[in-house]
Amino acid sequence: MKYFFASDIHGSAFYTKKIIEKYKESNADKLILLGDLLYHGPRNDLPKDYCPKEVFAMLNEFKDDIIAVRGNCDSEVDQMVLEFPMQSDYCIGNFNDIYFFITHGHIYGEERLPKLPKAGAFIYGHVHLPIAKKVGDIYILNPGSASLPKEQNPNSYAILDNDLFSIYDFDGNVLKEIKLEKNIWKINAQIFLELLAFLEYFYLFFS
Repeated sequence: MKYFFASDIHGSAFYTKKIIEKYKESNADKLILLGDLLYHGPRNDLPKDYCPKEVFAMLNEFKDDIIAVRGNCDSEVDQMVLEFPMQSDYCIGNFNDIYFFITHGHIYGEERLPKLPKAGAFIYGHVHLPIAKKVGDIYILNPGSASLPKEQNPNSYAILDNDLFSIYDFDGNVLKEIKLEKNIWKINAQIFLELLAFLEYFYLFFS
């Protein structure tokens, strides 16, 4: 399957349209939004074509495709107008046999990582920077900001196609790319071995 990642829209109708265009062009199976969807936030400038009403209307058309987490600029009133769940601080998924921990980045972040399995992927938004790297045994990923990038980076999004994670600008140029190691089968194998060990102990104890 193919997964499309975008973050930090901050109410920009212009870049929401761009995200939807690229999502449809990519033929991705799911649109994963990493928070800060509607509100620009007190520390940010207004993004291009700031109009939260237009943004939530466009996103709601893809409600069955969207997986979303809450950003620090998101609130309960946002959930009242969005027709897909977006109040969770994180979610965990198996994407193409790769363990993903998905969050915005204001609670968990690169300096405060959750417990991850070997070759697990931590993907977040919040910092408005494109990131694709391996640190020790885990992958640190960030699609950058769709509407308000920092440090002279272009507006960006990312796609996971099989095991290849690529970050693009809206002209289709690849900004960063990394190949991820599939690990779910290893995790399941470890659980299976632990279960066998437990059953063996159970059998010996009660036989």
